Amino acid sequence: MNFIKLLQSDYNKYKKYGGNFFTIVFFTQGFWAITQYRLAHSVYKMGFPIVKQLLQLIMLLWQKVIEITTGISIPASVTIGHSFYIGHFGGIILNAKANIGNNCNISQGVTIGVSGQGEKRGVPVIGNDVYIGANAVLAGKILIQNNAVIGACSLVTTDVEENAVMVGVPAVKVSEKGSKGYL
Repeated sequence: MNFIKLLQSDYNKYKKYGGNFFTIVFFTQGFWAITQYRLAHSVYKMGFPIVKQLLQLIMLLWQKVIEITTGISIPASVTIGHSFYIGHFGGIILNAKANIGNNCNISQGVTIGVSGQGEKRGVPVIGNDVYIGANAVLAGKILIQNNAVIGACSLVTTDVEENAVMVGVPAVKVSEKGSKGYL
C-alpha cells in the first residue's frame, strides 16, 4: 500500500470509533503521530540518497515535535501495517526495529522494546488484529501471533499464541477468546 492508502485506512479506523474529520485531524494526538510516521516511513524507504537525507532530517525534527507534543515515539524505521489505531494520548514508545501487523490497536503507556541476551536479544514481531492494553510492555525477541490480546499492565517476554488473551506480570494466557471484540 502507498502512503495515501495507508493513511486513509488509519483515518477510517479512527472514524470507526466515532470521530469526525475535524476532531480526528485537529484533536487526535494518535492520528497526528501515525500521520507523521507514515510520511517519515515513506521517506525512509526512498531511493534518492541526497534528497532522502535532507527529507530525513526534516522528518526527524517533525518526529521530535510530535513526540514532545503527544508523548508518542514512532521512529521512521518501524514497520506498521494498515489500519493502525492509537487509542489514547501519551507514553507510547516503539523500538526502531519493531514490526506491527495490520489492524492493530495500541493503548496509552505501551512500550514495545528490545530485551534479552545473545540469540534471544531482539524486538517483538506483532501479528495482525492484535490489541495491546494500557501500560503493557512487550520486550525481547518474541512473536505475538494474530488475534491476540495483551491485557493492561501486562509484561510479555515470551511468544504469544494465536487468539490468546494474556494478562499479568509476567503475562500468562487466561483465555483463547482472541481480539474480535476489542478491535
